[in-house]
Amino acid sequence: MTARSAPFRDLVGRRVLITGAARGIGAALARDLAGRGARVSVVGLEEDRLEALCAELEGATSTGDRATPPGTRHAWFSADVRDLDAVRAAVEGTVARFGGLDVVVANAGIVNLGTVAGSPTEDLLRTIDVNLQGVVRTVGAALQPIIDARGHVLVVSSASALGPTAGMAAYTASKAGVEAFADALSQELRPTGATVGCAYLSWVDTDLVRDVDELLPSMQLLRRRLPWPLRATTTPSDAAAALADGIRARARRTMVPGGIALLRWTRPAMTSRAGEAVMGLLGHRLIPRMDRESRALSRRFGANTPD
Repeated sequence: MTARSAPFRDLVGRRVLITGAARGIGAALARDLAGRGARVSVVGLEEDRLEALCAELEGATSTGDRATPPGTRHAWFSADVRDLDAVRAAVEGTVARFGGLDVVVANAGIVNLGTVAGSPTEDLLRTIDVNLQGVVRTVGAALQPIIDARGHVLVVSSASALGPTAGMAAYTASKAGVEAFADALSQELRPTGATVGCAYLSWVDTDLVRDVDELLPSMQLLRRRLPWPLRATTTPSDAAAALADGIRARARRTMVPGGIALLRWTRPAMTSRAGEAVMGLLGHRLIPRMDRESRALSRRFGANTPD
């Protein structure tokens, strides 16, 4: 059996592809990694934002990477993670530009607004398609270059995979699937020397979270009632720094904030009858309100979620 690969000594010159990189956590991670000297390929749907981000990364000082000519350190590609051909083209373009791939970050994600009863089934399926099947497409397209480089796969799950929250059923299901996918993939890749990490994030102050707060005030109230660390909110830059540290260390699991590691051990209690009763006391009055709010929405996803 091939020994587990050692942590990266540093990230200078490491070739990284990030999906969902036009804004939020993906964009913040691209900035952090570029600041550590990595070469970053940003992938997403909003071409103007991707192009501007890539130019920003090129203009920033890259620590230690003097071998790559300025203006060619980074790249951007437009791709919808629901489109396998587009994802493959982005990966192939990145490999052609960088000469290989050391790290892939499957970060793209969305959340539908509302409960299962208050949401069209198509919205629930779209959330699962982007968040779970999009991860599978991204990792599948990038896997051979990652294996060739004895590189690292990072998939972005969520604290909701550890502590299910009412009003986020499809999102929670997709993120729990991401965790399970990473666990199995880690076992499969062990003989190759490539490694797999799974990131669990609580609330991060991104456009996606702010959209939910604006359109579903009941969700904002519910979040405030959740016990710590489920209600914790992190800045994108702090979340990105934690993810970048996890990549460098080839961490098997990265928790943001660190306190949500407790949820891995309390998960059985939270999903027990007693745990569900406690969570019900926190939010049972808000669920009918959330239902009404979600049914009244003219838009099924946040304003900053591309169609």
